Amino acid sequence: MTKNLDKVSQLYEDDIQSKIFKIYKSENFKINTLYYTRKIKQLIKNFNQNIKSIQKEDICSEKTVLLISYADNLRIKGEKNTLNIFSNFFKKKLKKNFNCIHFLPFFPSSSDSGFAVKDHNAIEKKYGNWKHIKKLSKDAYIMADIVINHASSKGKWFKNFLKNKDPGKNYFFSVDERFDISKVVRPREHQLLQKFKMFDSKKKLWCTFSPDQVDLNFKNPDVLIDFIKIMMMFINKGISIFRLDAVGYLWKETNTECINLPQTHEIIKLFRLILQKLNTKSLIVTETNLPGKQNLSYFGDNDEAHWIYNFSLPPLIAYTLLFEDSSQISNWSKSMPPTRNGQTYLNFLASHDGIGMRPVEGILNKNQSRKMFSRIKKNNGKFSFRKIKNKAKKIYEANITLFDLLSVTDFDKKGNFKIERFIAAHTIMFSLEGIPGIYFNSLFGTQNDISKYNITKRNRDLNRYKWDFFNLQKKLNKKNSKEKYIFDELMKLLEIRKKQPAFHPNATQYTLSLGKKTYVLWRQSKDKRQSIFSVTNVSSKNIEFNPDKLNLIKNEKWRDLLNPKIKINVKQKIILKPFETLWISNN
Repeated sequence: MTKNLDKVSQLYEDDIQSKIFKIYKSENFKINTLYYTRKIKQLIKNFNQNIKSIQKEDICSEKTVLLISYADNLRIKGEKNTLNIFSNFFKKKLKKNFNCIHFLPFFPSSSDSGFAVKDHNAIEKKYGNWKHIKKLSKDAYIMADIVINHASSKGKWFKNFLKNKDPGKNYFFSVDERFDISKVVRPREHQLLQKFKMFDSKKKLWCTFSPDQVDLNFKNPDVLIDFIKIMMMFINKGISIFRLDAVGYLWKETNTECINLPQTHEIIKLFRLILQKLNTKSLIVTETNLPGKQNLSYFGDNDEAHWIYNFSLPPLIAYTLLFEDSSQISNWSKSMPPTRNGQTYLNFLASHDGIGMRPVEGILNKNQSRKMFSRIKKNNGKFSFRKIKNKAKKIYEANITLFDLLSVTDFDKKGNFKIERFIAAHTIMFSLEGIPGIYFNSLFGTQNDISKYNITKRNRDLNRYKWDFFNLQKKLNKKNSKEKYIFDELMKLLEIRKKQPAFHPNATQYTLSLGKKTYVLWRQSKDKRQSIFSVTNVSSKNIEFNPDKLNLIKNEKWRDLLNPKIKINVKQKIILKPFETLWISNN
């Protein structure tokens, strides 16, 4: 049957209709593919008629750095329009080194710090309005969340769903006792199916992330159409990068894991195809906090995500620096496939979420994972769990700020090198193939928000601190403050990084194995003119490093980009201080 259906799909001359057929072929031809194809094509036509053609410049280069922030990461008591407060700070302090901003959900929401969206078309009043986003888009590319897997139980769609009214009728995923959920992969530990009272009955609705976040029913193509409209509206408002939140859970079929199903991939392909037909340059980023191969699958055949999150990186860098052993991260980076032009990794160390542990399944063994969990707990971290078979549960993520995570180790029990470790983590990330993304709070070495956690008892609130604008300014103006030192060091690194063609997101990368106390990468620019060897001491001791091991070309002049006055003598050994990095370059 499947082979026959595939043959039918090949008969479609229209690429959009072919994609719609592939998405809905399991629905036994209940869906009028021609009707929805025409609807999508009309949306594209209307968009292009109303939007003048914009030059499709390449967003991705060595200058591309992403800032991850809430719309209210900066506040002034008594003032609204936090986007305006952020904008002023961004222009003065950050614009020079960041050309992309990811604003976490700024829509009206009922829970989960914005991820239980009530309406994608509006901005929460306390943050500001669409004019603020449009204005900021002139200073940076704006990335925004399309919370595509679920919607708020307090939103208009869901209220209409309960009344069997449009828009919202048949928009949410319900199941009966015939639907087998025994194989479903869970990211949380609450009850998956929640009962809701409808206008004429009770239904069991699918709630992947919480009872307030009800999963949408993409088997109804009207849901798909509405999200296409949302994307086009976003572009009109100044947004050019779409983060598809929790997209891996989008499609459900009985007796399957209900994650990463073929229909989900086809929907992403359709989105990308539509964006290619618009007069603007837009990118898709998939948020799939999953083990390596599953995460990598969202590149497709260079026809799905433009960027995918490098979810294995945060726990691996943490393990490397906590236990002073680069073996695991070296083996991992050797195995990472190089990206093609037009796609890349989004590297990050911290975000609004915790540090996911599923991505290191198969990389760290059980003993190594247990060792890391023990240290995280000693460093005042918490853990969130996911449900596995029967009533068992497993650690899903560690909830702790990056600074606290790296503050104390078994080798450095007094935390004498906590700042050096923190900077080293970022220097490694800045060296890797891909685009670096930095969480706003990491810019200042922010620590756990214990006060907020004590009020809410929500683990993720430990890493969602909101700064008072004047308090932050005071710390950045204070000569010897931790916040000023970390901020200045990170800005200096980014200032150097953006001038290096060898740090282009698609520049060549090789990992060199030169002992477990160092992590060494070779990057080469696309035109092969520049090479950079990134050498990091991942230990709390001085180590002796022999540059001759890098096989540097003898007739070229080599220097450390981080200390330009120091020329590298191939025959002379270098003493690397604890957690020090060299960027040895020929150009």
